[in-house]
This record gives sequence, structure tokens and C-alpha cells, in this order.
Amino acid sequence: MGAGTRYVSAEAPSLQATGKVARRQAMSRMSRYVLLLATLTGVFVLLYLAYDTINTGWDRLSWDFLTSYPSRFAEKAGLRSSIIGSVWVLTTTIIIAIPIAIGTAIWMEEFAPKNKILTLAKLNLANLAGVPSIIYGILGLAVFVRFADLGPSILAGALTLALMILPMTVIASQEAIRQVPPSIREGALALGATRWQTVWHHVLPGAMPGIMTGTILAISRAAGETAALIMIGAFTFIAFDNTSLRDDFTTVPVQIYNWTIRPQEAFRQNAAAAIIVLMVAIFSLNLVAAIIRERYRHQ
Repeated sequence: MGAGTRYVSAEAPSLQATGKVARRQAMSRMSRYVLLLATLTGVFVLLYLAYDTINTGWDRLSWDFLTSYPSRFAEKAGLRSSIIGSVWVLTTTIIIAIPIAIGTAIWMEEFAPKNKILTLAKLNLANLAGVPSIIYGILGLAVFVRFADLGPSILAGALTLALMILPMTVIASQEAIRQVPPSIREGALALGATRWQTVWHHVLPGAMPGIMTGTILAISRAAGETAALIMIGAFTFIAFDNTSLRDDFTTVPVQIYNWTIRPQEAFRQNAAAAIIVLMVAIFSLNLVAAIIRERYRHQ
């Protein structure tokens, strides 16, 4: 070997971290296992609760249970009026909230002047998304039920739920619009498209998977809401089909709450069966969100 050539042994010891670096690496490894344990604990508890609910209410599930009205006799009670009420309330909520939320997100991201007012509006939206649902129930009671004189009606419930899901839907839509690459906007504008044409034909299609996912998740939250509807006076016993937005109403979560506070074990079985129905409905909404997201992502 030449005089200028250095020989490095293959058995040279590798460098190991020491001091503060070693402690940080140890903490990083430990935090990974702690977070994994916390995740597995949450999943285990969720699976146990799901098993217990299914085991308790499965035998009560039947077509008669879904098509019968509530009753003071547990074996005759069903979910008909609450399912119909849920459909009315959620449909009205979607019609009211979703266009406003998506329009607000488009305006704030694409057209609004970037100033302190816009920053304050975004901060308030983030704060409103974390407000407990019962606060929206109090607001709905004061504004819609009493001030607007709507009473404990489907319309009052839908307006309350619309207020509740608006912040999170706007935030999800904003994030989806923000993910669209700026080059798409710049290319459309360079080819002569107006700002609105750029948003409608290029930005919205690109943001649609995120918008739809956030929207359906917000609707899932509204579908499982109880506290806000109880605050505005939703009934726990409705023995007729809703035909108008001014009708009194009940929903599946409210009916579940009513059955869980009954002392009879048979009503608790009814509540477990109703929880299964609600879980299937919410899981179906989440599945639809995933399918829509994947479909638009591959277009």
C-alpha cells in the first residue's frame, strides 16, 4: 500500500451518543412505547364497550324494533319516530350548514383581504370548534326556541346543530383548499381564467376530498348529539311521524338517553340495541367519507 493510504479497520467501534443526547434519545424511545400503550389501551376499552353493547342489545334488534313507536312497555318500544326525527333534523342541518360553511371557507381562503380582521375571524372559528355542545344548546334555546318563537321544533334543532358544526366544517374546508398547490391557481389565471372560474373549476375539485371528509365527519358528530337537543326541549316520547319542520321531534341519541335512565333492565337492552343502530349509521357515514376521498384522490 502507498505511503499516503490509510487503512481503517472494519472492527472500529461505532460512535455512541453520550450525555444529553443519549438522554434525549432514551426519552424519545420511551415516549414511543408510552404512546403505543396509551393507544392500545384506548382501543381495548373501545372494543370492550362495543362487545358489551352488542352482547346486551343484539337479541333485541329486529324489524319490529326499527318500525315500532316508543312505548312504556319495553318489549313493545321501538325507534320509528326517533329514526324519522333524526333524518328530518340531519337533512335540514345539512341543507343549512354545509353551503354556508363551504362558501365561508372559499371566501376566507381565496377572496378575503389578508388583514388582522381575517386573522381574528380564523382564531374565533378555532375557538368555537372547541366549545362544548351544551353551550350551543343554551344558545339555541335562547335564540331559536324563545326569541324566534320556533319552540322545540325540528327547525330549531337543525339550526342549533348547524351552528355547532359550522366551525369545524369551515376549518376542515379551509385546510382542504389550502392543500391545493398554488401552481394550479397561477396556471389557470395565466391562461385567462377569472378568479371565480379558477376556484370553481380547479381549486374546488382539488379540495373536494378534504371538504367531503370534513363535512361527513361533522355530520357524524351532529348525528350523535344529545345534550344540545335536550337543552332546546327535544321530546323523549314521540308516537307519530314528523311531517313538518315545526313538529316536535326526538332523535335516536335522545331516545337512547331516555331508555338509559329507566330503572328496568329491558329498557337498557333497548338502549344497547339503539346504540348498535347508531354506531352502524355513523360508521357508514365514515365509510362513505373514506370512499369519496379515495375516489376524488385518484381522479
